[in-house]
Parts: sequence; structure tokens; C-alpha cells
Amino acid sequence: MTNDFSPRPQSRPDEAARVSNYPSVLVGLVGNGIQASRTPRLHEKEGAEQGLRYIYKLIDLETLSLDAGALPEILTAAQRLGFAGLNITHPCKQAVIPLLDELSPDAAALGAVNTVVLKDGRRIGHNTDWWGFFESFHRELPDVRIDRVVQFGAGGAGAAVAHALLSLGAGEITLVDTDQVRAQDLAAGLRERFGEHRATAGAATLDLMAAADGIVNTTPLGMAKYPGMAVQADLLRPDMWVADIVYFPMETELLRQARVRGCRTMSGGGMAVFQAVGAFRLFTGFEADAERMLRHFSEM
Repeated sequence: MTNDFSPRPQSRPDEAARVSNYPSVLVGLVGNGIQASRTPRLHEKEGAEQGLRYIYKLIDLETLSLDAGALPEILTAAQRLGFAGLNITHPCKQAVIPLLDELSPDAAALGAVNTVVLKDGRRIGHNTDWWGFFESFHRELPDVRIDRVVQFGAGGAGAAVAHALLSLGAGEITLVDTDQVRAQDLAAGLRERFGEHRATAGAATLDLMAAADGIVNTTPLGMAKYPGMAVQADLLRPDMWVADIVYFPMETELLRQARVRGCRTMSGGGMAVFQAVGAFRLFTGFEADAERMLRHFSEM
């Protein structure tokens, strides 16, 4: 075992020269309570596999005693220091938008950004979250019914997940959020893109939960920093599927309770990997190997 003070093996001169010729990429993740994130190692490992000197930094608002109000300073500093881009997570996915020069069509439609590319003095916002959830769900729960889905959370991640579910063919999504106005606004935007009656805002009533084919948690509840569940465990049924976008811990309390009750479950790990595949492409111009990144993620 080594630590920060242990001697490191010396690189051979030819190896050091070879590595020094690798293209350099500096990126980071901005969010609150993100010390357990696997994203840095996931990106750095794929970067090394592709011959890049890839450095991924955590910019943890909690550790720095900051909040989303510090985003202007963080973005300016990242540009000045030569960052290729930043991943953006809770609670900054919507707060970052007014600070950007341009939005991709997906980010503009969703009103949420999880990836900012910094290039030629410009800040361009993208959203790879929705495709991350889409691909993960398509692989892990390909045969479940999605006629009626209850989604907890209508923030930046919730916008991406709802978009993905409707793109997958979900019949109707009911959005449950502590901020009713936010849920109603998201539902209205989804109806504009996908059609009337496809999305509504509501509460997790007994009748609603009894009719649901599945539920998905897009809130921070379940993270190590935010313990708890968005829904009562006794509302879960064995014939229901349950998905969570949280991946640290990999099995949240919601997923544990669902598994105990016989539900099919999906963790946030797949979404984390596939959104990273998209972000890696945007940051580097290289196509990431999704299967390799899935293996790397599972090995962590």
C-alpha cells in the first residue's frame, strides 16, 4: 500500500518522453458534496487508454464553503486556467445557464446543462444526462411497461430523465416535486415537445402509486450527503420497476427497499457512465469506448 508520501517508481526516460508528448486535457466537476464521485477516475482512465494526459478536478462547493452564487468566478477561473470544460451537477445545472454564451439544442430544450465546453473564449452548454439515462434504461430495463411513470424531482436532472423516458415511449409521466411551480413548468415544456397528456405535475397519492408501472428518483435523496427516500417504502409493489439516478452509494435506500420487495431495479451507475461518454467526446473530440468505461466503472 502507498500513500502520498510513499516513493513512486521512476519512469524510464523513453516512457517519460512518450507521455510528455500526449495531448493534455484539463476538465472538472462543479457541484455540492461530490467527494465520492467516480467521474474523475472514469474520465482519467479512459483518457489514459486513448493516449491523453487527462486531468479531472473536483470543484466541490461544500468543501470550498461556496454555493451556486460562485459560478461566475468558477467559470472565469476555469477559462483562465485552460480548462477544456466542466461537468455541472446538483445544484448548478440550471443556475449555470445565464452564464453561458450558447446552448446546444438539447440543453436549450431541457433548460438544464451538465456539460460546459470552454473553447475560443466561449462557454457552450450541453446536456448529456438525458442520453445517459436513455441508454442505461434501454439496456437494463428494456422490457418493462412504461405506460404510467411517476418521477420524483423536476430539477435539472429531472428534466433530462423525463425527456429520456418520453423518448423511450413512456405513455404519461407524473412529476412529483416539493416545488409545484417547477414541476408544472417542466410538465408544460414536456407537453409542448411530446404532446398533450404526456406529462403532468401532481402528488404521490395512493391511487397514483397504485396505477404506476414504475418510478424513478431524480432528486438528491439517497446520496450519502442527503440520506432518505423520496417515496414511502410501503407504496412499492413487486410488479413495479424502480430506478434511481443516484450512484454513490450504488444501492440507495430506495433501491434496497425496492429489491427487498421484489421490484426490478436500476441504479444511477449506467446513467453516470453514458453521460460521461458524451461529455468525454465533447471535451476531447475523441469517441469514448462505452463498454470499456462500463468495465472501469464496475471495477472502482
